[in-house]
Amino acid sequence: MDTIDWLLQGDPAIRWQVLRDLLDADPGEVAAERARVAREGWGAQLLAERGDDGQWAGGAHFPKAEPTLPGQPWTSTSHVLTELRLLGVDPADAAVRAAIADVARVTRWEYDDLPFFDGEVEPCINAALVTNAVYYGVDVAPVVERLLGERMEDGGWNCEQERGSVRSSFDSTIAVLEALAAFELISDDPRVPEARRSGEAYLLERGLLRRRSTGELISEGYRAFAFPPRWHYDALRALEHFRAVGAAPDERMAEAIELVRAKRRDDGTWPLDARHGGDARIDYGEVGEPNRWITLQALRVLRWADG
Repeated sequence: MDTIDWLLQGDPAIRWQVLRDLLDADPGEVAAERARVAREGWGAQLLAERGDDGQWAGGAHFPKAEPTLPGQPWTSTSHVLTELRLLGVDPADAAVRAAIADVARVTRWEYDDLPFFDGEVEPCINAALVTNAVYYGVDVAPVVERLLGERMEDGGWNCEQERGSVRSSFDSTIAVLEALAAFELISDDPRVPEARRSGEAYLLERGLLRRRSTGELISEGYRAFAFPPRWHYDALRALEHFRAVGAAPDERMAEAIELVRAKRRDDGTWPLDARHGGDARIDYGEVGEPNRWITLQALRVLRWADG
């Protein structure tokens, strides 16, 4: 089966992005398919699982009930809002607007009982909040101000900074870059693109994968493509960022781009390399099996890289 046809047999969240990013379909057709995300499939399931209290799992970052699986649980409000954004749910949909209004009204961070859209203290958590808030149309300028002030000397960010870390982290930096890129679309503050470029330089100086000092691979996990990426970095997530901001591919991305090419299977699909464990609401596929999310992302990255 043709890879595009196979993708189009997937969830509406996959189909509308294929139409937009791979087929250059008519905007009206794209919008009609996107509208289905809130009513069918994964998006509708996530929206339907919101609790009577207006949030997911009774909490901001952590579920109210004890998790059933080891590892970080992904069932609470902040994580579900991220998933809905990744699915591309229409933020103007009535069910989405109702959910955001309820979250703003009732959800508070486990840290110091802070209101949800006022932000937390960790850059990783705040970065995801900013990316989501911009998507859903909520003003979080004070949280962006905090992120700008937490940039480290090497140009990136690290959630362990408050615990004494003096070096940036790929995981933290990619999350903040996504947040700044989102905020840049609605802001004319020149500090935002400048900070974004410094974080991008941090990654590019390391070839998106390697230590600057020795050239060794930082983590095998950075070569393993996952969906959803959660708070984790991987090379495909980094390339998706550079594609989204309209960067020009260059030699510093070459290893990561070739890694994407090399992972293509003989049938034209890409597998899911990793799942970040813990309770989750949606099963997006088995590790080692052809995966529509990874295939979609890989195809649009290669389309961008090949011009």
